[in-house]
Amino acid sequence: MAGHGGAWKVAYADFVTAMMALFMVLWISAQDKKILIATSRYFQSPFSSPLSDHSGVMPFNKESNESSNSKKDDSESAGREKPSDKNKQIELSFLNSVAADFYRLLHLDQNLDQKPIDIQVTSDGLRVTLFDRAKRPLFVDDTTQVSEWGTFVLQNLAWMIERHHFRVTIDGHTRAKLNFRNTEYSPWELSADRANAARRLLVYYAVAPDQIERVSGYGDTRPVQGEKPESESNQRITLALTLTSKTRDAQKKVAEQKSPALRIPAAGPAAPGAPLATAANPSS
Repeated sequence: MAGHGGAWKVAYADFVTAMMALFMVLWISAQDKKILIATSRYFQSPFSSPLSDHSGVMPFNKESNESSNSKKDDSESAGREKPSDKNKQIELSFLNSVAADFYRLLHLDQNLDQKPIDIQVTSDGLRVTLFDRAKRPLFVDDTTQVSEWGTFVLQNLAWMIERHHFRVTIDGHTRAKLNFRNTEYSPWELSADRANAARRLLVYYAVAPDQIERVSGYGDTRPVQGEKPESESNQRITLALTLTSKTRDAQKKVAEQKSPALRIPAAGPAAPGAPLATAANPSS
């Protein structure tokens, strides 16, 4: 009897093993196809460690880890890009604020059709177009003499440029089919002389000479899109105002505290007469 006392233990162990196998078969049978295939592959290659490829038998563990890592990388990437996006939004907000303030300064409706001034926000600053139209002429007739309205606009534009430390390029444009008494004088000279007249007034009132990067005249070669070459809308001065490091320092202050309402500067001294004299005979 003593020699056969342990047989029941062996039988019990076999019974437990069979029950574990039964429960495993029942569990596997209740799983979806993806788990069944993964389990089958595992038992077909039992000596190929799943840990070398992923953290468990099931492939979805690997996918989950990869997804988690991917989300982490995306989060870190977003974190790196966030300051840049924030700075860009600050710049756009600042530029829109400057444009809106300038319209208010001149008592203009920025949504008005045929407005004498157009301001567009660009990727690196502002693009200001001053139109020379009959209702509000920028220049006297077809000369380089700046009108009273033109002087008022350029005076306040000079103040805005100086305040925000923009760098400036000035382009002059004219309409086609202009008639000049002097046959040697053409739209090329007129557009360049008008751009220079605008530059002289900006420097006279507030802008430092080294803030002006370029002055050009394009004659009638670049009409406004959608306008006929002879349209008065092509008579214009275009100024590109570019952000600088000083401008960006100023915009941070604007972002933290709204800038006070712009005030129309007190009437300054009369514009210099000699520099704005016509460079040639005006048109008839």
